[in-house]
Amino acid sequence: MQYVVRKEKEGFESLMRRFSRKVHQSGSLADAKKRQYFEKPLSKREQRAVAIRKESAKARKMRQLILNS
Repeated sequence: MQYVVRKEKEGFESLMRRFSRKVHQSGSLADAKKRQYFEKPLSKREQRAVAIRKESAKARKMRQLILNS
């Protein structure tokens, strides 16, 4: 749990900015978003298929960029 203590003569906006920065640096919000929905672990076969699909899409996109240039 992240918390900040208000400094003397500190405005609410700067307090919120410090709090937001602290939460962002800790990575707790990103971790919570990642754990929000459970996904079953992929098998080796499924991982390989996803990697091949991503690689072919990347190559297709690069070819398209080269042709449009």
